[in-house]
Amino acid sequence: MNITPIAFASTPFKEKFGIPRQPSLIKHANSVIEFVSPYDQPDAFVGLEQYSHLWLQFGFHQHEHAEFKPLVRPPRLGGNKKTGVFATRSSFRPNSLGLSLVELKQVILDKKTSLIVSCPDLLDG
Repeated sequence: MNITPIAFASTPFKEKFGIPRQPSLIKHANSVIEFVSPYDQPDAFVGLEQYSHLWLQFGFHQHEHAEFKPLVRPPRLGGNKKTGVFATRSSFRPNSLGLSLVELKQVILDKKTSLIVSCPDLLDG
């Protein structure tokens, strides 16, 4: 399966260790989701402004080619205890895919089509 990126996130989190483990912990942080052509057409966003939240599917771009590890050391447990990867929010997932719920603040249909969202638990880029 090939997945084509349709947008990129600009977030305040430049390092993976600075990202909160849950998006609800960072309600005051905003991010910009900027769409790329041909997915940036304004017609694709008609009606989106009526929703309060969005699910974002994203790629853990710093772990795309990482070897599968069935056990990981979650930071929430102090990194001292190994836990099954499927019982965690670890970025070392078999397909390097994540899912995040964000609050939609604004839809911008200008020169660059983008969304302003809050509660992003995403790494910049």
